[in-house]
Amino acid sequence: MVTAIIAAGGVGTRLGAGRPKQLVRLGGVTILQRSVTAFDRCGRVDEIVLVLPPALAGGPALAETPAGTPLRVVAGGARRQDSVARGFEAASARGSEVVVVHDAARPFCPPHLIARTIDAARRHGAAAAAVPVQDTLKQRSVGEGRFVGRTLARDRIVQAQTPQAFRADVLAAAVRLGRAGVEATDEAGLAERAGHRVALVEGDPWNVKITTERDLAVARGFVEETMATGRVGLGYDLHRFEAGGPLRLGGVLIPHDRGLVGHSDADAVCHAVTDAILGAAAAGDIGRHFPDTDPRWKGASSIALLRSAAGMVRSRGFAVVNVDVVVVTEHPRIAPHVERMREALAAALGIGPSAVGVKGKTGEGVGPTGRGEALEAHAVAMLDAAPAAGE
Repeated sequence: MVTAIIAAGGVGTRLGAGRPKQLVRLGGVTILQRSVTAFDRCGRVDEIVLVLPPALAGGPALAETPAGTPLRVVAGGARRQDSVARGFEAASARGSEVVVVHDAARPFCPPHLIARTIDAARRHGAAAAAVPVQDTLKQRSVGEGRFVGRTLARDRIVQAQTPQAFRADVLAAAVRLGRAGVEATDEAGLAERAGHRVALVEGDPWNVKITTERDLAVARGFVEETMATGRVGLGYDLHRFEAGGPLRLGGVLIPHDRGLVGHSDADAVCHAVTDAILGAAAAGDIGRHFPDTDPRWKGASSIALLRSAAGMVRSRGFAVVNVDVVVVTEHPRIAPHVERMREALAAALGIGPSAVGVKGKTGEGVGPTGRGEALEAHAVAMLDAAPAAGE
């Protein structure tokens, strides 16, 4: 089991934002939510422990996990290492084997970096992301520090980042040392002091920590440049009703005296969503990948076809962010089945139900849908152009 501890226990006074820096928004999304989302999408994390200031820990939810990773909130301590220790207590209670620690103030951590750090921790016991330094480094002289004491060998210096990952026994030793009074700026430093070697994992230059106003300005510029990489797709499908059944919509069997006519199981909702995500990725449409002229797809499960299409989207380097569906039909009523449909669609897409919208409308007596002869579905999907988990 892998637990991620996201340390957000401070208030970030150096940022000068007038509120906790983890709640500052970048492109309409809080810094905290961006950090949580990175671990939620990783695919290698079984649960997330979010450490917040005590004043925020008991209030309304400040982050969610659209991909469905379990999320728990604990109150932090006076120091960063105290907050991580409290997060580790929560992780230990669940028997975690590997624990990843990440600063919430690093909102641009790519999921593949998280995965690499976890793998290195399994092999070596402890691992930390790090990037080479670009500038020549000088050490101050002893005393006043007004002169250069010596020039450091740049090729042997790296700048530490998070995530940092540890086998549970290694992090336990680091936490014990911290509780005994040893001070460190990160858990890797405590692990070193406890006698453990920390492997270095190649970090990411954009995995920056937002501390000052200048950092925030740079981060906002980065978000403005990259937001345009989001992709939106539209999907639409219509099927005629016929006597009998079954009627399946969004992967859910719905009691009704009529079913839909189609080559597969005629699940118009799944077909519309499939076209939406394929369209957003510029990957063709459902007819191209699952043509009704191919006997392999006769009576096929449309929720399985949607799951396959989601895999195609991921293989192109995209992740589904959210989908929204409108089902237009006179009968049956869609509302009683919405929650099950959201869950089924979310499972096929690899996202959480909170990222799936489903609603029903009527045709107001207009056209074949309004006369009850057919059912139609409209869908819109948004994809994130960030690298897929584990890539």
